[in-house]
Amino acid sequence: MTILVIGATGRVGRHVVKQLIARDAKVRILTRDASKANFPIDVEVAQGEILDLGSLRNAFKGVSALFLLNAVTGDEFTQAIIALNIAREAGVERVVYLSVMHADRFVNVPHFAVKSGAEQMLKQMGFSATILRASYFIDNEAMIKDVVLNHGVYPMPIGGKGVAMVDTRDIAEVAAIELVRRDQAPGKLPIETINLVGPETLTGEGIAAIWADVLGRPIAYGGDDPSGFEQSMATFMPKWTAYEMRLMAERYVSDGMVADASDVERLVAILGRPLHSYRETVTTLTAL
Repeated sequence: MTILVIGATGRVGRHVVKQLIARDAKVRILTRDASKANFPIDVEVAQGEILDLGSLRNAFKGVSALFLLNAVTGDEFTQAIIALNIAREAGVERVVYLSVMHADRFVNVPHFAVKSGAEQMLKQMGFSATILRASYFIDNEAMIKDVVLNHGVYPMPIGGKGVAMVDTRDIAEVAAIELVRRDQAPGKLPIETINLVGPETLTGEGIAAIWADVLGRPIAYGGDDPSGFEQSMATFMPKWTAYEMRLMAERYVSDGMVADASDVERLVAILGRPLHSYRETVTTLTAL
């Protein structure tokens, strides 16, 4: 049977496709521009987008399982609702959905609230789903690399309670394992939620210390005030997105996003290997 990957061309989705291919799964992706897909020839490409119902229905033909990753956009919730309704219409009940840790708590952050709503849809509509609640992506640090390197400051307001940042490679591999498990199950499996975290809880001061150690020079933490961070983000992304980043950072400072030891143990057991660390990413970024 075929696994449909929605969100296949982004940082997580590309790794998901790669991991599924490694497990001999038959993969189809939905993309707006097939010429930019750049996947192996045995990956089926369905051209279109979620809000184009004709192309979305066509993408679901012959599909047995779905990986759903909705990009953070102004119409993210509409896209999630449409995708899950068309999945049910097509008889596809086996789903792995990429949500976010504390989706049910950080409801003032738009893309958290959206994912909380999608989680409720999965539960209320009777899907056989794995909900992957990811922490903040370590890979996002590429956005602030130049600030650290050029100004000696780690700018993101993380706070002192800590965030268990996760590597997208770990997210994707867990997603692929769950997709194959659900796709191959002889019957309907119950809904499960998995927290996707990194191996350590990182504070603002602690992150600055990692950068300093890797670079061999002092790096300061920019502090917990999110206003400057929002202004900096708004120079290269839409202002509403920068504001979302600020709201998220405020919740990191006030609440943190801390993993339980059982979360890490569960992921290591699923993957059969240690989790990728923050230091690995910093080392890679500084070598580029």
